[in-house]
Amino acid sequence: MIKLLSVALVAGLVFESNQQILKPNLVKPLPTKLPCVYLTHIQCWTNWFDRDDPSGTGDWETLYNLRIENPGKICPEPIQIEATTLSGVSVAAAGDVIFQNDASSGFICRNQDQTLKKQCNDYRVRFSCHPPFCGGACWTKWYDRDSPTGTGDWELLSNLKAENPGQICDNPIYIEAVTTDTMTPAISTGENFYAYNPTVGFVCRMEDQISGQCLNYKVRFGCQCP
Repeated sequence: MIKLLSVALVAGLVFESNQQILKPNLVKPLPTKLPCVYLTHIQCWTNWFDRDDPSGTGDWETLYNLRIENPGKICPEPIQIEATTLSGVSVAAAGDVIFQNDASSGFICRNQDQTLKKQCNDYRVRFSCHPPFCGGACWTKWYDRDSPTGTGDWELLSNLKAENPGQICDNPIYIEAVTTDTMTPAISTGENFYAYNPTVGFVCRMEDQISGQCLNYKVRFGCQCP
């Protein structure tokens, strides 16, 4: 059953994040009045789209059909694609066998490919775009809730929102991470990141580093301008 429904926002390394034609009623803006800036160096994410469910042959979130059903809401040449279940579980954690998952074609989970169950999970997708496609963003302040003394540096969005109520919008469209000492961009440090996107936040794990140690990072989030 096709659902003509699109819901609001890493991907991957600078897994990350935003979009010019995001509608205010789909993405809740940052509650605090902050300057609106127009970025040119950080990729952005579209809204979330969920056009199909797995009740037939599977869950088909193809870019071709999404463009037809959502004119002007996806950039001409997406950089990345992100897919999660409707409850926000990643593809890897959901455990389904995925037939297709790329920015040029979209996402397809076929029921016939599943071994442990007859049906795929219900997925949603979004696409990352180059900054010219993005509108302005309001940045939050910088947050540094963790230090790399245990398993790593965990700057998760869920924890930051819980610890800073009302300071971060519901659906950030950008994320930026830098070192706390020299403000070096995370992508320039050469370290490997377990998560770096506006949906989850930022995670640098010790076990993923050749040196066995992460630098200390702080993050901030970009929200749609009111």
